[in-house]
Amino acid sequence: MMAACGEEEADCSCLQSLLSPRPPPSIRSKHQHLDFSEPRPSDTEAIHLSHKCRKIESGGECLKVLEEPVSTCNQRTSDDSLQRVVEEHKNALKTRCQHVPEGTYENGKVTPLNKIFTELYITDGLSEDVNTQHEVMQLETTSQRNALHHNPIKCGDIFKPLTKREKYIRVVLMYGVAGIGKTFSVQKFTLDWAAGLENQDVNLVVPLSFRELNLIKDGRYSLLELLWVFHSSLQEMAAETLAACKLLFIFDGLDESRLQMDFNNSRVVSDVTEESSVDLLLTNLIRGNLLPSALVWITSRPAAGDRIPPRLVDRVTEVRGFTDSQKEEYFRIRFSDEDLSNRIISHVKTSRSLHIMCLVPIFCWITATVLEHMFSTDEREELPKTLTDMFSYFLLVQINKKKQKYGGEYEASPQELTESDRRHLLKLGQLAFEHLENGNIVFYQEDLEQCGLDAKEVLVYSGVCTEIFKRESVIFQKSVYCFVHLSIQEFLAAVYMFQCFTSRNTQVLDNFLNMHVPDLNTFLTEAIMKSFESKNGHLDLFVRFLHGLSLEANQRILGGLLGPTDNSSEVISNAIANLKQMKSVDIPPERSINIFHCLMEMNDQSIHQDIQEFLKSQNKSETKLTEVHCSALAYMLQMSEKVLEELNPEKYNTSMGGRQRLVPAVRNCRKAKLSNSRLSDVHCEVVASALRSNPSHLRELEMSVNKLQDSGVKLLCAGLESLNCRLETLELRNCSLSRLSCASLASALRSNPSHLRELKLSENELEDSGVELLCDYLANPQCRLETLRLSCCRLSQVSCASLTSVLMSNPSHLRKLELSYNELQDSGVELLCEFLRAPQCRLESLGLQRCSLSQLSCASLASALKSNPSRVRKLELSDNKLQDSGAELLCDYLEFPQCRLESLRLRHCSLSKIGCAALTSALKSSPSYLKELELSYNRLQDSGMELLCGFLELPQCRLEILRLRGCSLSGDSCTSLASTLKSKTDPSHLREVVLSYNRLQETDLKMLEEFRGQEDGKNASFTEEDDLVFI
Repeated sequence: MMAACGEEEADCSCLQSLLSPRPPPSIRSKHQHLDFSEPRPSDTEAIHLSHKCRKIESGGECLKVLEEPVSTCNQRTSDDSLQRVVEEHKNALKTRCQHVPEGTYENGKVTPLNKIFTELYITDGLSEDVNTQHEVMQLETTSQRNALHHNPIKCGDIFKPLTKREKYIRVVLMYGVAGIGKTFSVQKFTLDWAAGLENQDVNLVVPLSFRELNLIKDGRYSLLELLWVFHSSLQEMAAETLAACKLLFIFDGLDESRLQMDFNNSRVVSDVTEESSVDLLLTNLIRGNLLPSALVWITSRPAAGDRIPPRLVDRVTEVRGFTDSQKEEYFRIRFSDEDLSNRIISHVKTSRSLHIMCLVPIFCWITATVLEHMFSTDEREELPKTLTDMFSYFLLVQINKKKQKYGGEYEASPQELTESDRRHLLKLGQLAFEHLENGNIVFYQEDLEQCGLDAKEVLVYSGVCTEIFKRESVIFQKSVYCFVHLSIQEFLAAVYMFQCFTSRNTQVLDNFLNMHVPDLNTFLTEAIMKSFESKNGHLDLFVRFLHGLSLEANQRILGGLLGPTDNSSEVISNAIANLKQMKSVDIPPERSINIFHCLMEMNDQSIHQDIQEFLKSQNKSETKLTEVHCSALAYMLQMSEKVLEELNPEKYNTSMGGRQRLVPAVRNCRKAKLSNSRLSDVHCEVVASALRSNPSHLRELEMSVNKLQDSGVKLLCAGLESLNCRLETLELRNCSLSRLSCASLASALRSNPSHLRELKLSENELEDSGVELLCDYLANPQCRLETLRLSCCRLSQVSCASLTSVLMSNPSHLRKLELSYNELQDSGVELLCEFLRAPQCRLESLGLQRCSLSQLSCASLASALKSNPSRVRKLELSDNKLQDSGAELLCDYLEFPQCRLESLRLRHCSLSKIGCAALTSALKSSPSYLKELELSYNRLQDSGMELLCGFLELPQCRLEILRLRGCSLSGDSCTSLASTLKSKTDPSHLREVVLSYNRLQETDLKMLEEFRGQEDGKNASFTEEDDLVFI
């Protein structure tokens, strides 16, 4: 009995621990500022616990009776405790999320979130391959595609299946460019949950920002401790309760993370009380090892999203910002003056660059700030039309605000910057530039100090000039700094770099450009070439700003900030000319469009006007296009609301480099013919991006006669495997591919097998091992391939065995199989015939030209096709030594009543008039279906033609094409043919006869002249040298 009582006392102790958990000493020592005092139970709870313990002590006879009441009490008290914790947590989150600052918190200006929040346009799925584009280019693509996407999703529904077929969604990755509204979406989601409005099936929502997690990245914590550290409202949450809850963890700002998350080699952590590194905790949460039922929502700028393996993500969403109507709504809400809001909306619409950037809510605010200032002053300055104009004026407005507050006098134009302002701005520019190079957008005090910025001065400056640089206080009251938007960081970085040029700061310039820059032209040229070295285009907007800052108008706006420089009209004209003459060498086609944007920032509209005129032209092939013209054309085709039916660079009057710059237009076309364009890996990446885009319009892709090699195909497969890819035809003929490409293709097509209908890989050295790998794709039940072309791929009978095996198991869709110019031999054809005999075989066209076949193959084919005769329409057996005996064996099939053959090609098969006689006899018995007969380069002679004429004169003959090139014919054959056609009472179906390379005279051909222009015929000249003769 004592033992039993001891166990019950232990249970009571555990119960008390569950209700009032106390963080371990390690946490209390780590974070002294948090209140970890042990909460006292309420009087009712204390009496309840005391009553239970007294009952347990009264004797063993009561124990059995009281087991159930104690368990029930346990559950009820635990539920009450959980409910109390949840309510406290909701209240804490409401306090945190219900207001948002204007600028920074130092101003004391906060606004209710629900008052200003506008529902953002969020889509299920990612629109673009985002790692090869600057975020501004992504905005440009988004602006064109918002109207085309049909899967919008509300922020509150991101964990809900959209269809009945969707599986349980545990991990959601939300993309969005900087400033697009990801954090506001998190804040709104959290506030609605805390207020009891949305997602009440979730017990606990736990928002954590990577910006805060960076501060403890070197510490060791359990998951439970991590919650206590960042959410003091959860200090009473115990491990047992946590495991029983439905939790949602929100990790905001993956792109700001400095954690090293390894999803392949990390140790498994499954206990919420086990201490480990912070990155290990997050890795196991996302992988599902830790709290496997917990939901996880991660937000990120696009370029950082690949840090989470796709296999771990159940849904990808994208915040696309404001639609056009939401942009207007924003300006109308911001300004009560209707005339002012209308003027701002009207001006934004006049500039494509400004209109596109206003997809980003914060850029709407920047635009409103600048235009409100300009419309409300007596200045007669020209309104900003380019991005450089807008940001220059934005900086002007902020400097004036600072002067107004600290200088007492409002200055309309900062012609004379104070030395303090100049020093601060250039140091901020240095910070912006150095971290832009490294891809950092979040800074800490040590980062400021490295640039010579005094933290106290920055706080004052940040508190005033809040729209440029802001400070945020996070856990431990440690300051985190960032620019309000990435574009502001890029602009200030450009200001700093341009000032380094004007002040001849050779050390900075040499480190950046790795060369001496004697003049403005060299400086701008080398800067843009440097930007092309970046794989994700992170310097693209920076160099656009550099070109815009070279103009005297923008330098005048910024006062003395940039310093004097030689920017005469002649210098600027030379810089523009240099941009227009840039060649494609070492410039990725996707990135060359930035040359066009740089011209626009320099107010040069000539290229844009040229392309507008070109698109209206009726004779486009007569217009010579430079490479920069092609870049601009590709950009405009991408941005067009109309999807291009066909992109064929060969049709444009331009250089090879110009053709290559047109490649990015594949993003907005249905058919792309890119053959013979000297494409390389970078072009394959662009095409893969088009295949991945959402929506992807590309249905036919032809990239033949390019030295893509296996590396190019591997890059291409990154697009083919995307579920967004809807490609139906892929042609990669003569692309220097090997078996490795087959492995890549098979893997990609297995991931997305249902759309491809035609695969053409001829003239590549794939070999038997490559075909064997391809068969892994063909075996997929979802494979819908109808055409497979593998001519001249160094195949043998081994490939026939592989293909037969897989097609026998999954044969119902293949209609055309082309295996010509391979050493298949008779044994290979015999294997293929097993497939042809199968009742489920649907093959309509079989190509076996020059496959080292003999009469034995004719016997096999005739036997197989008689077993399943009604499907095959085209049989190509040219350039095989079949001889007359082989033709005779084939005739066994041709005279079969169910034979539906429409095209028979027996070119150069060692036939004579004997073979011709056998064919004629068979066709006479069942002649009504054959429309094409190819017998060129067989020694048929005039006697053979005479036999054929016996078939042609039949009323049921439907032959349309007869090719008899090089058949040892003389004028007598023309006489026989003319006589036959003349004697027919019904119009002949024959429309094409090939008689070249025979012993014919011009007078012989004249006998056929009278048949030109018949109802079913076509006009043509008749000479012995003609390759084709039409009658």
